Amino acid sequence: MVKIYILCLVLLGLLAARPAAAQLYDVRPGDVSYNKSPRPAFKVQVDGSASDVRDFFQSWMKSSYNVKFKSGGVLGFMKSDVLTARQVPASSISGKLLDLYATITAPSDSVAEVSVFGGFDDNTFFSPDKTKTEYEALRTMVQSYAGAARLNAYRTMVAEGEKKVKAVEKEKEHLEKERLNLQSNTTANLKRIEELMKKNAENLTQSRADSVTLIGTNVQLEQNRQRLQRRRDRLTALDRKN
Repeated sequence: MVKIYILCLVLLGLLAARPAAAQLYDVRPGDVSYNKSPRPAFKVQVDGSASDVRDFFQSWMKSSYNVKFKSGGVLGFMKSDVLTARQVPASSISGKLLDLYATITAPSDSVAEVSVFGGFDDNTFFSPDKTKTEYEALRTMVQSYAGAARLNAYRTMVAEGEKKVKAVEKEKEHLEKERLNLQSNTTANLKRIEELMKKNAENLTQSRADSVTLIGTNVQLEQNRQRLQRRRDRLTALDRKN
């Protein structure tokens, strides 16, 4: 129960760290500049870094539509490279071979924007007026991607949350072990202190007894010295008479 509570706190923290953006995962029409001209496209902002989002987009398109994009360079902040899939079959859009394009930009470190557009060739791009059927089918494709991207993002967040929970649990175990060790040491120290205090008390009693004995010994020593001296004096006197 505690683990679930910690995981919820971690996930809430991850969600709170995201930029406030109501348009996340909402597909909207827009334009992308390609070959020096604006091309009608569908855009969607999703959670994740630009490189991670690009990798997932390419993987998802390959597994869902068998469309393999040619990869561009790593995307930087507010920069983009066009991913291309030339003359590929996509029956959900058209029975003809078509070209698909995608750009991934990075409005922030934790949010990426995917823009998808397409056409039959370099002269015919999908638009709401000239190729409405293909244009709307492309919208459906991007909406499907948005749903998959949301699921992937939350799976990633859960995985990150689980890692953080494990790290906290490990730290908790370390602190608990350290606390028990300190408690054990404290108990041993207190016992040792008690033994030392008892020994000190015994030493004090013995010291007092030894002091009394010492006084008596000093008296006896002085008496013996005096007796010895008298005997020496008598011996000296006897030696003179002889």
